[in-house]
Amino acid sequence: MDDRDRLTERFEEHRPRLRAVAYRMLGSVSEADDAVQEAWLRMSRADTDDVDNLEAWLITVVSRVCLNVLRSREQRREEPLDVQAHDPVVAHEDGGDPEHEAMLADSVGLALLVVLDTLTPAERLAFVLHDMFDVPFDDVAPIVGRSSPAVRQLASRARRRVKGASPAPDTADLDRQRRVVDAYLAATRGGDFDALVALLDPDVVLRADPAVGPTPAPLLIRGARVVARGALASSERARSTQVALVNGAAGLVMALHGRLHLVLAFTIADGRITEIDVIAEPDRVRRLDLAVLDD
Repeated sequence: MDDRDRLTERFEEHRPRLRAVAYRMLGSVSEADDAVQEAWLRMSRADTDDVDNLEAWLITVVSRVCLNVLRSREQRREEPLDVQAHDPVVAHEDGGDPEHEAMLADSVGLALLVVLDTLTPAERLAFVLHDMFDVPFDDVAPIVGRSSPAVRQLASRARRRVKGASPAPDTADLDRQRRVVDAYLAATRGGDFDALVALLDPDVVLRADPAVGPTPAPLLIRGARVVARGALASSERARSTQVALVNGAAGLVMALHGRLHLVLAFTIADGRITEIDVIAEPDRVRRLDLAVLDD
């Protein structure tokens, strides 16, 4: 075995963990793979013979690559969300394998990826490395260019965002909401029209902002059967949707490649959905208080 083969073998030992780190940082399979590939290129050009902990060295490299990607995203925050739909749910972007992406997101927790996408780059990096991969704050600090106490604060702020900073809602009420929203999502995924109609108030109102499309005007539809038909048109795309806390209540978040695209906020009364707000406009989405809903 020559030196190149040994170098490749050493790298491949760490690839699964590097990919896991990058995916949680970026929420995108293709971007995560690009970050891991960049780490390989840097390793192949560097002298790592004296590196005591190669995994830590590689995680540092991948993290810095991901941080650059996240900062680039932050600079583009004012660009519109890439939502192009003909009903109150978005379609998959071209390219990649949407089914594989959705399965991977579901294994990590799509709602978690969505909430992570609301953090600043430094907060996301600190939370992912420390809370998800047990990287000490002292090792995270040089990556983000902060002191260890500052990184500890970044992770703490991120943790509060992930778990929800708002006062906890009434547990029993939230459980009732969760059951209704879970049933709505299951019926949508399963294409069960009758189950959807049963969950909706006969006079249910659905509002969708202009970013949802297909016209530049807001969408307003009424009636259980009409709303149910719209939901059924989204059954395939519902696999990219997951229950989350939306302003302290049970709602749905939809993401493609780990990036937030759409939020559904529900008003529920007497066990039925009376209102659905479909939110996609960037300014409105960023004002929402989103958090992971515990299982």
